[in-house]
Formats: sequence, structure tokens, C-alpha cells
Amino acid sequence: MPRIVPLPWRDLERVFLAAGFRFVRQDGSPRAYTKPGVPRPIIIPTYDEVPVSIIRGNLRSAGISRDEYFALLQRR
Repeated sequence: MPRIVPLPWRDLERVFLAAGFRFVRQDGSPRAYTKPGVPRPIIIPTYDEVPVSIIRGNLRSAGISRDEYFALLQRR
């Protein structure tokens, strides 16, 4: 299985939008996305390269597995 690597924020945004999340607000740099049934909003900073630690934390909060993540990443 491939490694999770840093991504531009727009690519990461496409993954979460494809997973059913929707953009709700932006306060400065971070953008927030929500989905019914997910208790916490997903926060994506508008960095050129979003660090792996943030990607993993967001996947855990969203309940998205590695396999699902890579499948969604292929669809972008």
C-alpha cells in the first residue's frame, strides 16, 4: 500500500468533498468541513503542503480508512 504523503490543500479538499463533506466556513487560513454523523468538523489549513500528521488526524476524525482515502484520492 502506498504511503500517505503531504498534499496541497486543494487535493486534500477534493478527497473530503468526494467523501460527502461540505465546506461550512473559513476563519483565516483553516477551512472547516462537516458531514452528518461525524461529530467534529474536519479542518484543512490552506498550506502548499498539508503535513501527514494533519491528514492522518483528519482521516481518523472522519472515520475514513487508508484504503478509502487512496480510493478517493484516485478519483480526484
